[in-house]
Amino acid sequence: MSFDFELILAIAFLVTGVFWVYDRIVYLPKRKQVLASMATEARSALDKDAKERLAQTPKFVVEVKSYFVIIAIIFGLRSFVVEPFQIPSGSMLPTLKIGDFILVNKFDYGLRLPVLNTTIIPTTEPKRGDVVVFKYPLKPDLNYIKRLVGLPGDHVVYRNKILTINGKQVSKEFLAKLPVSLNPDQEPVELFNENLGGVQHEIYNSFRFTPHEGEWTVPEGHYFVMGDNRDNSADSRFWGFVPDENMKGRAFYVWLHWDEFFSIPSFKNNGLIE
Repeated sequence: MSFDFELILAIAFLVTGVFWVYDRIVYLPKRKQVLASMATEARSALDKDAKERLAQTPKFVVEVKSYFVIIAIIFGLRSFVVEPFQIPSGSMLPTLKIGDFILVNKFDYGLRLPVLNTTIIPTTEPKRGDVVVFKYPLKPDLNYIKRLVGLPGDHVVYRNKILTINGKQVSKEFLAKLPVSLNPDQEPVELFNENLGGVQHEIYNSFRFTPHEGEWTVPEGHYFVMGDNRDNSADSRFWGFVPDENMKGRAFYVWLHWDEFFSIPSFKNNGLIE
């Protein structure tokens, strides 16, 4: 079962905002009038909560509108500046580990309306090699994270664990054969350093055959994404392209690692995401 936290936060912002505006229009003038009629000593004796309850302001109005500023700040930061996410799976190993908490830049790909994700102020375009967070095309209330491989118009081929873009093979340098990997099943893998459009990052290739092969031409307004854990990632090779309107931002920093609820959080993986 999943829930759309962005939608919940947007609803909370709207509800508390309505109560805040209602209080400003209906009850604030009355409170000011009551305070103006009181002696200076009586006014100074009232604390903030007591002043809020003057002029018979309903308690539920005071309670609800008091959360507006906090929710507005959180909503604004998450929607337009930076948003935190947790890595739930191993599809981006070895770049991102299960339990990593990351920060996502929300304005790199344009300022977008919350929930609707419609661009209102264009900035820069997604680039090949970016680690991107997006709404899963088949279930938009889920957020996915992958590496952007194909841009609009690109011809992408993946065969025999070799990635080719527009007829040019993407170079990868063998680093090590790992008898035990970070995959949940700890299967042996080969570790490579891949150079994707000048962005260098590590990837996993397993020793088993996986049905991840094919070729695709990326349509306009869409992107082709893959996990760095190439043989353990459900990505564009399976479910298709990511529409531009589904893009949420670029992952740029790991700030915390927390394996499970009863474990101790650590900062061992802190750093920029390549």
